[in-house]
Amino acid sequence: MAHGSGKDKLAGKAKEAMGKMTGNRRKEAEGKADQAKGRAKEAVDDAQKRIPGRSGPKNPLITDDE
Repeated sequence: MAHGSGKDKLAGKAKEAMGKMTGNRRKEAEGKADQAKGRAKEAVDDAQKRIPGRSGPKNPLITDDE
C-alpha cells in the first residue's frame, strides 16, 4: 500500500458515510474525494514498482557505492 493510501481511503469511507447519514452532501463529496486520493496514491505506488530497477522509494542515506 502506498504512503497513507489506506488511511485516505478509510477516512474517505467514514466521511462519506457520515455525510450520507446526516444529509450533508459536501461531507459526502469530501469523502469520495479522499477515497479517490487514496486510489491515486496506490496507482502511483504500483506504477513505480513496475519501473525496471526501481522497487520503491530509495533510502537517500544509502548509495550504490556502499
